[in-house]
Amino acid sequence: MRTPPTRRAVLGAAVATAGTTVLAACSGESETGRSGTKAGGADADGTTRGGVNRGTSPRGRSTGEYVSPDGEEVAAAEAKRPSGPSRKIDLTATPSRLDLGGGLVVGSWAYEARLPGRELRFAVGDNVTLTLANHLPATTTLHWHGLNVRNDMDGVPDLTQKAIRPGAEFTYRFKVPHPGTYWFHPHTGVQQDRGLYAPLIVDDPKEPLKYDKEWVVVLDDWVDGVDGSTPDSVLDELSRGRGGMDHSGSDGMDHGGSDQGGMDHDGSDHGDMDQQGDMDDKGDAGDSGHGGSPKSAKRRSGPSRIMTDSFSRLLDSHGGNVAYPYYLINGRIANSPSSFSAKPGDRIRLRIINAGGDTAFRVALGGHRMTITHTDGYPVRHTTTDALLLGMGERYDVMVTAGDGVFPLTALAEGKRASALALLRTGRGTAPSASVRPRELDGRLVEAGELSPDGSVALSVREPDRTIRFKLTGNMKAFDWAFDREPYNPRRRHPVKEGERVRLEFYNVTTMWHPIHLHGHSFGVVGAAGPQHRASHRRAATWARKDTAIVRPHSSLAIEFDADNPGLWMLHCHNIYHSDVGMMTVVGYRR
Repeated sequence: MRTPPTRRAVLGAAVATAGTTVLAACSGESETGRSGTKAGGADADGTTRGGVNRGTSPRGRSTGEYVSPDGEEVAAAEAKRPSGPSRKIDLTATPSRLDLGGGLVVGSWAYEARLPGRELRFAVGDNVTLTLANHLPATTTLHWHGLNVRNDMDGVPDLTQKAIRPGAEFTYRFKVPHPGTYWFHPHTGVQQDRGLYAPLIVDDPKEPLKYDKEWVVVLDDWVDGVDGSTPDSVLDELSRGRGGMDHSGSDGMDHGGSDQGGMDHDGSDHGDMDQQGDMDDKGDAGDSGHGGSPKSAKRRSGPSRIMTDSFSRLLDSHGGNVAYPYYLINGRIANSPSSFSAKPGDRIRLRIINAGGDTAFRVALGGHRMTITHTDGYPVRHTTTDALLLGMGERYDVMVTAGDGVFPLTALAEGKRASALALLRTGRGTAPSASVRPRELDGRLVEAGELSPDGSVALSVREPDRTIRFKLTGNMKAFDWAFDREPYNPRRRHPVKEGERVRLEFYNVTTMWHPIHLHGHSFGVVGAAGPQHRASHRRAATWARKDTAIVRPHSSLAIEFDADNPGLWMLHCHNIYHSDVGMMTVVGYRR
């Protein structure tokens, strides 16, 4: 035995009548926290501008009111982090032919022509120098999902860096700040829904878990290169040919941008709060997931990929907008699954990552119960479950004690009547069929809101200094997803100050579920939002630490975080198609 080296009741709670305070806040007004700092509304001031020095970091520090991605405050925060050995890595993004198993070979884009890309493994304090060579026919970037790196290394084009042009390179330099299970992918257009993703593991120097083997499991939904489809053609079909963000990469970074942030929207107003503060989903009911007529797509190739009849009881929602032809575990289709070998009685740590673009997965290991040890990289009090639910971007670490035989690890695509499969082999036995449904999938399912953090990572008990509220708006017919009906504009910032405890409240007035991801920080999952819930949710010791959380339709969610990583940080839905049409915004530190 070795030690590795140095439910729904909360997340899906419906929003009751919230009163005039919530109504005002959700209309874009602000609240005063106990420090007297005004909170809330969007802010279009404080534009920062600058170019890039050989693709390594933005130049031209801001003289405005917001911290620049490469400002003095960012450098000071980085200097406080532990410093260890230097790690130098070269990575190439390139068009690739990828074997998905069973004779299925597709053309896509990938890192080093591998799917998933090769795992990166670091230790806390490592000084990373990673150079990405862009051999793609389009601009790209790298985002370190869940790893709270310095702001100018976060990989968001037109906000923290210029997009990397074809044939160019960009060098990412940062100290590794904390242990856990993470992954990396582009933050450019819908490229993540190609093969451009890979796991990133940071070993805990004080690792308390003891186990014999480790199994990194990467879940994905796949459409690229199948019958002529691409993620871009899927986006065009869903959005009626409007496409999404323009990531062509202009000379110099423009942190301002146009009022529409480079997007073309019809300005439809779908979803609102009524006069009592209740959820009112105007114009959204009955859309059944139709994301626009297939005839209207300007660049569609291949068959229609619109999911018209998807529904998940677990999510209280349509499962997703995209009808994927395949679902993968570690780059393999269910008819030709990958397998992991162990011995009966081995204690196995599974690090499970949902790298999908539009799919939540319900995961179970046939014949086994799982003990949850971490969520989104942070340890929790150990809790036993039969199944897990992972929205896009979420990760769970679990421990199992292996039985004797051949067991299915099944990832059910919620609401999509399909699943991905991998095998755990510890002895002789016949492999199950691709459509196997372990009974554990219908057993106990523990979600993030039911987990408590390990004491080592629990947030302190503290009243928020600032509260910012967002409505999640849009509908599937218009495909106009946004925060507060405002499509993404990098100039629009929600201000915070370093040292504050910040509370974010999300009110989902749509019929769709959304996995919300905050860059540069982890947060505590508080529970349902609204004044009627606040007094009962001041127990930070019960808030699991995460960076991505599901907000179900017609429900709310409150999260809190400590503002300890200065810069300009993206907040967005991790459905890649929702974010690219506009469900993104910026949390900005004031100078």
